Amino acid sequence: QVEAIEYREGSSKTYSKIKMPGLAKFSNITLKRGTFADDTDFYKWINTINLNTVERRDIIIQLLNEQHEPVLTWRALKAFPLKVQASDLKADGNEVAIETIEIAHEGLSIVQ
Repeated sequence: QVEAIEYREGSSKTYSKIKMPGLAKFSNITLKRGTFADDTDFYKWINTINLNTVERRDIIIQLLNEQHEPVLTWRALKAFPLKVQASDLKADGNEVAIETIEIAHEGLSIVQ
């Protein structure tokens, strides 16, 4: 998302403001996936966060088809995790365990 900046030059003879693109703002990315045994990479990554320091990474996100082949690939720049949430642990439930991961980043592009 890019915010529009409105301004009027002091010597402008028009009575309207000029709009220019401002700074880009990127929404957080939320990913959901099935939980697997011994797959703790996101938990390890979020535990590296300390006061005012974070391990930023460029990450690749792929949309896969039914044959597990990449259909679309995105690259998120300078990303870091904000939240990792496991699914509710219900003793009487039979749902698949899903974890939710929220990631902040400084740019998103489609990789060809």
